[in-house]
Amino acid sequence: MAESSDLRFKHLHPRTSQKPEAELAPDEHSPERQSIDLEPLTPESGKSSRFSRRSFLSGLGATGLLAGAAPLVQAAPSVAPAAQEAADSAGTSTVTLRINGKEYKLSGLDTRATLLDTLRERIHLTGTKKGCDHGQCGACTVHVNGRRVNSCLSFAVMHEGDEITTIEGLGQPGNLHPMQAAFVEHDGYQCGYCTSGQIMSAVALLKEPIGPGDEDIKHAMAGNICRCGAYSNIVAAVRQVRQA
Repeated sequence: MAESSDLRFKHLHPRTSQKPEAELAPDEHSPERQSIDLEPLTPESGKSSRFSRRSFLSGLGATGLLAGAAPLVQAAPSVAPAAQEAADSAGTSTVTLRINGKEYKLSGLDTRATLLDTLRERIHLTGTKKGCDHGQCGACTVHVNGRRVNSCLSFAVMHEGDEITTIEGLGQPGNLHPMQAAFVEHDGYQCGYCTSGQIMSAVALLKEPIGPGDEDIKHAMAGNICRCGAYSNIVAAVRQVRQA
């Protein structure tokens, strides 16, 4: 072991007199020769190394990154502008809706858009309210060809050519519909969120074949929910207009 240590660190010792060639070149099968061969190469003092472990790892990482990215770049298909435009327009349609006596041409309308969302978000007629969005509360009631419809359950593209009336087309301040005036007179609202749907249903039932009593009115208005509980006032307002 001592001899082996001396051989490993002999370059750190000051040079001594030359030894015989036999000692400097041990047999290639001897332990001393095997120990020397296993040691890493050390650059000579005074000379800078051209190749380091850091540069080797950096080059290896960059090569691997380029090799992995090349197949991805080749695999990405090029999409023609016309094909992309066709894909973007899939599922849309151009529809002309007649609302409150005025025509609205809507291009790029999603075929899945409900009449309620189209009225509020595309045409900005926000008097029609979104309540449950499941056709259970009646806040979204509008008239289509004179009949009341839950607009949250109807697609807008279905109504091209129909006459659609919203609360904005029923009356305006200073020129209220008799039903609107009756709701004001009888306090047929509290928070007011359901009021537009209540009035639209009440106006539609004036043309429907229902009985004359209050129970008939309640049954006809059952699809419109008032969470504030102003039902008795609503019935009074409807009764007044029916008897006028």
